[in-house]
Amino acid sequence: MSLEIMMRQLAGGMLTTIQIFVLTLLFSLPLGLVVSFGRMSKNKLLRGITKLYISIMRGTPLMLQLLVVYFGPYYIFGISISSSYRAYAVVIAFAINYAAYFAEIYRGGIESMSKGQYEAAKVLGYTKMQTFFKIIFPQVIKRILPSVTNEVITLVKDTSLAFSIAYVEMFTTAKAIAASQKSMVPLVAAGIFYYVFNFVVAAGMELWEKKLSYYS
Repeated sequence: MSLEIMMRQLAGGMLTTIQIFVLTLLFSLPLGLVVSFGRMSKNKLLRGITKLYISIMRGTPLMLQLLVVYFGPYYIFGISISSSYRAYAVVIAFAINYAAYFAEIYRGGIESMSKGQYEAAKVLGYTKMQTFFKIIFPQVIKRILPSVTNEVITLVKDTSLAFSIAYVEMFTTAKAIAASQKSMVPLVAAGIFYYVFNFVVAAGMELWEKKLSYYS
């Protein structure tokens, strides 16, 4: 196999990896915020449910969660699953897993804010919604950005776990080519891709953090 053909095949895996990454963040970041509200709720039942959800998501392997989301509909409800469902299962599993981690990060950031800011906003006539999204949340984002960056970097590497349900992404593609060609080149190329991807993500997050420095 020529280098050109190999790189063309790897490119397909790269696009799939990037797709998993983007869709996971698109769904898990807002879901994590919603879950954090439940975790801080005064309602004991809601707080207990979200606490249990977070505990399960963080206490069990992501690979196991992928298998449950993919095979669950068949084994639990008897619903037949098609190969096209793999893509949905990957995004669902990744989103609900990372939402749990983001929820705790959000919660830590929100609870670190002084109550004086809420009281001052109330005096100025702000509603609770306006207070949170105009005053509190921008500061929370600044405080939690380093922790979020760590999770995002981990996500880049975790995308390789999609192989557990035979969903072909970068790592799976590289492994298959390496096995067929008896060469380490595809695996080295995959390693370089993950490193560069993480480098770009980290640089982007650092730039964003600097732009929010006026909240310091």
